[in-house]
Amino acid sequence: MMFPFYCKASQRDVLIGGLWLLVPVVGWLLNMGHRIVVTHRLLHGQEAWPAWENYPQLMRHGVLTFAGMVLYHLPAMVVEILAWQLGSGVLHGLAALLWILATMAVPGYMTHYSYTLDAREIFNPFRAMRRVLQAGPLYWKAWGIALVAMVLSFLGLLAFGVGFLWTSVWFWQVAAYGFASAFTQRYGLGESSH
Repeated sequence: MMFPFYCKASQRDVLIGGLWLLVPVVGWLLNMGHRIVVTHRLLHGQEAWPAWENYPQLMRHGVLTFAGMVLYHLPAMVVEILAWQLGSGVLHGLAALLWILATMAVPGYMTHYSYTLDAREIFNPFRAMRRVLQAGPLYWKAWGIALVAMVLSFLGLLAFGVGFLWTSVWFWQVAAYGFASAFTQRYGLGESSH
């Protein structure tokens, strides 16, 4: 879990990422793009940091991956709106199930998009879910690591709340690394697969 702090360049990138989170929406999208670039470089055997270099590229990756998240979660949102309008507990349950499935599928496209930088990887929910199901125990181990890191990231709130800016950047880097590791082992991504 100390992954993003192992060198000065990575520490600097976490610092910059936290500062960018002070800029609503734009900072979050840039951080999402930063994670894609870092993961892409790692999967191709390149030096991952520094990655705060090509801001238009970071924004493009951030916007594309966020659009994928919206697409995957859209059915859950629609069903939840219907659940509220109809006062249906069954539909609330279905919306929750769809939300969980969508959240499970996101790492299924995120790592493969990071590897190929091909947007078609993002907008195929069935392929993403198939990869998740085929990844087996490695995928669930990555989720375990991500959830522990997420809980630990809330310790940043103890630093007058602002520390959460940097601990959340750390959390997302740990999660990206964990899922990339799982999918790399399962699908042979990385430098050796060229």
